[in-house]
Amino acid sequence: MIKRIFIFMMLGLMAIIFFNLVANYTENTSLSKLAQYYVENGPQEIGAANLVTAVVVTYRGLDTLGEVTVLFISAAGVGLLLRRKKGKQNNNQQQNKSVKEVANIHKSSSEIVETATELLLPMIILFGVYVFLNGHLSPGGGFQGGAIIASGTMFLLLALPESHISRLLIAITESLSGFSYVIIGVLGMVMAGGFLDNRFISSGTYGNLFSAGAIPLIYTFIGLKVGFELSAVLDRFRKEINNEEDDPV
Repeated sequence: MIKRIFIFMMLGLMAIIFFNLVANYTENTSLSKLAQYYVENGPQEIGAANLVTAVVVTYRGLDTLGEVTVLFISAAGVGLLLRRKKGKQNNNQQQNKSVKEVANIHKSSSEIVETATELLLPMIILFGVYVFLNGHLSPGGGFQGGAIIASGTMFLLLALPESHISRLLIAITESLSGFSYVIIGVLGMVMAGGFLDNRFISSGTYGNLFSAGAIPLIYTFIGLKVGFELSAVLDRFRKEINNEEDDPV
């Protein structure tokens, strides 16, 4: 009874807060000074047709570095927790597995599913690459393109559960992408106006693919890092599920 009363009290408090927010809401009719500066000077200073990219990658580059770091810590945490859990169960599992149980872990996919995977997976990866390579020209960017690449990995693992992903390849690509991203940030600080300043490379022709200075490179490294980190998380979860299926009931 006390628990229900507490829940209703919290719901009532939240209703009062949101009611006050809605009742006193006033729509902004003009941009703030900072937003106005971005709109007026962003295309000339950064050279990116997509103003959101100019803000996220260059003006607020340290925020993007923080987001990439949070994702890395999350992926590392998942790997660490699953490894510890696996280590505790290894002794019991190793003694009780049978050949029949191991043989029945995966069910072979149908020929239609396998063919669709072979056809669609390269297209999904190519689309992810397109999204982060064109992030300075159109909606998209490194995080979006990386998520698309990871969705292709999930599609592969679901359609072909017997497939294997090289953890060494994932680790090397993710590490090199993160290291290169930081190097570009430092080059911007040394050769231009600040960390991740894209202007240490020529801005090129406005609106072209090879424009906006170092932004295409920055988004490429972010896209690869995000895509391979999320793929590693999916692969670790897949292996954890397989280990659970190996356990005798």
